Amino acid sequence: METDSVIKVRGLRTQFGSQVIHDNLDLDIRRGEVVGVVGGSGTGKSVLLRTILGLNTPRAGEIEVLGEDARQAVDTVQQRTGVLFQNGALFSSLTVAENIQVPMREHLDLSHDLMDELAALKISMVGLPPDAGPKFPSELSGGMKKRAGLARALALDPEILFLDEPTAGLDPIGAAAFDNLIAELQKGLGLTVFMVTHDLDSLSAICDSIAVLVDKRVRLGTMAEHMKDSHPWIQSYFHGPRARAAQVG
Repeated sequence: METDSVIKVRGLRTQFGSQVIHDNLDLDIRRGEVVGVVGGSGTGKSVLLRTILGLNTPRAGEIEVLGEDARQAVDTVQQRTGVLFQNGALFSSLTVAENIQVPMREHLDLSHDLMDELAALKISMVGLPPDAGPKFPSELSGGMKKRAGLARALALDPEILFLDEPTAGLDPIGAAAFDNLIAELQKGLGLTVFMVTHDLDSLSAICDSIAVLVDKRVRLGTMAEHMKDSHPWIQSYFHGPRARAAQVG
């Protein structure tokens, strides 16, 4: 497996008004890794994801995604990455198949028949039944909406998959099934996965390393390394009741 960094963040400062979210933040994510991103409320987990994708403009710093400047090559970065936002972010007026085809229409020049075939393939890849394609998001359960959103995130065969709280709102069985799906797709497609989550079970089950947002910066390490960290928030997060339950499970 290649070990080059596919995401490089240097000296990042993000700020809204007088509120500084990140300050002099550095982060490297290597090709093929599954990285979980955690932090307390207000630490800017989703802000970091959106900033890396070029959807939020930082006050300072440099961001490279797959060797490209994230701010100067937004279109190129979007073509080589896929994103699943927390609520799926599906267009309610489009069918599942049409939602999956949105990135194809924007970035590719394909025939209607080929897009139909590709949408059906993506639907199958995420474990949805074939009859999900002509359905509208309102006809899907919460778990099916997330899978449909994941299918759209995979529409352009991305190299990096960004996930924003992918198991939020799912029951434990559904969350575990989604974790397994991500792990299978990562291995099968050779993806790099950047996953914002609060779910300790997900961190334990599928993450190679964990980026903890504290004090406006990132501490990157394994679960075992974070368990030894003396920072008060990290101690409470990785040694609290939920952490112990996840480790036992």
